[in-house]
Amino acid sequence: MCDLETFKIDLKGMKTDEQSLEFDLNDEFFKVLDASEVNGGALHVSVSIRKASGFYELLFHTEGTVTVPCDLCLDDMEQPIMTDNRLVAKLGTETNTEDDDVVIVDENEGMLDTSWLIYEFVALAIPIKHVHAPGKCNSAMTQKLEELSGAVRSSEEAAKEIDPRWEALKKLKV
Repeated sequence: MCDLETFKIDLKGMKTDEQSLEFDLNDEFFKVLDASEVNGGALHVSVSIRKASGFYELLFHTEGTVTVPCDLCLDDMEQPIMTDNRLVAKLGTETNTEDDDVVIVDENEGMLDTSWLIYEFVALAIPIKHVHAPGKCNSAMTQKLEELSGAVRSSEEAAKEIDPRWEALKKLKV
């Protein structure tokens, strides 16, 4: 079972001005988060935290593969991921911020939960279109798609043919 507590960073408790953390994500991580877009994966995340005056700068480097459904055949496929993200965390009492790159952490608690942030970085790194390499899709599904797309094309072509009743109506207009 994946313990999301390991993804919580105690910003107030940092002993040095710089700190590095490493996380390995697997299928359990995505199951615990109930991540609908990602079925699983094997990713390595490196987080570098730098304490500055009034804020913390976090640099995330994520590399590995995720399992997502193919857009054509709906079978699972491996999608390589590599992304670098920057985030600024500030201690404060306000919760709303206009900036997507700034997170306000409750100054009384000082804990930043990075689990959902890491998931969002991964989800945003997945290409919009993800399909198997040519010839790797489920053959039964691709055959059915070809059959159905042929039926759709023939019904579209039939719809483009002019109904002879329109010609009769045009003659009435004159």
